[in-house]
Amino acid sequence: MTRPAGTAEPLTAGAADPRAALHRLRAEVAKAVVGQDAVVTGLVIALLCRGHVLLEGVPGVAKTLLIRTVATALDLRSKRVQFTPDLMPGDVTGSLIFDPHTAAFTFREGPVFTNLLLADEINRTPPKTQSALLEVMEERQVSVEGDRRPLPDPFIVAATQNPIEYEGTYPLPEAQLDRFLLKLTVPLPTRDEELGVLRAHHAGFDPRDLTAAGVRPVATAADLAAARAAVGRVHMAEPLFGYIVDLCRATRSTPALELGASPRGATALLTTAKAWAWLAGRDHVVPDDVKAVARPTLRHRLRLRPEVELEGVSVDAVLDTVLATVPTPR
Repeated sequence: MTRPAGTAEPLTAGAADPRAALHRLRAEVAKAVVGQDAVVTGLVIALLCRGHVLLEGVPGVAKTLLIRTVATALDLRSKRVQFTPDLMPGDVTGSLIFDPHTAAFTFREGPVFTNLLLADEINRTPPKTQSALLEVMEERQVSVEGDRRPLPDPFIVAATQNPIEYEGTYPLPEAQLDRFLLKLTVPLPTRDEELGVLRAHHAGFDPRDLTAAGVRPVATAADLAAARAAVGRVHMAEPLFGYIVDLCRATRSTPALELGASPRGATALLTTAKAWAWLAGRDHVVPDDVKAVARPTLRHRLRLRPEVELEGVSVDAVLDTVLATVPTPR
């Protein structure tokens, strides 16, 4: 996924323009994070669609810094949870604590009560704790002793996992993977980008002090709310509904896959395509918008057949074949 066409430079319109505010986000994030423009765009799309993101990348590519910087630039609260084998569900959602002074139980909020939750190395915690996130991600609430406690709005989970180290991990079940709107690959920097990282650290950049790096809020929750309303008004022509359905149905019948995209995947592709079109400055979706977001929206919802995986075929390669064979509406 690359940036929408025509948005190479940050817009300079006033704060009343939510699209301009979100485009300025890229320049602000670049003060602390070199590169990763596509991942920033994916995070913005997730916020616009009220969806969650699975970030996959090797250690040391600034996944945590990226989330903290995006939250700061959007004036949102963020919290980080390091997922470990001994992490309990209450450590994530919160729990009832007995207060000896009042002889009553009070609820102590967990780290999920924030706007942007970084679930670091989510696949290192057992299924019992992973399942604590299912209600949080789907219902945006925490239920304790029959009481439902809504989470702040906006709220998204940005979970990370290491693609190369699987010892001591617990693979996410399909039901949980399907709750992520996008799966974004965080690549290693190019040579020039890595040189930029070294120069920044040599000049005194401290990733723990974003204020000193000059990162400031350039958009707010109000901008996001206005942007969501605008995305909801983006027009989708009837043939594009059929195109999205045909793409998803093609994944269910391709011989390389034992699990194709669910109807939830089709609705996710609809919403991300509308957000992509809006960020590109259009009030309607074109087929290229669907193609641009198809891989990050669908890749984690598909499962390769074991014999195909042994041959070194990737899910993205199968998606490329599907996108090339399903007729594009004119």
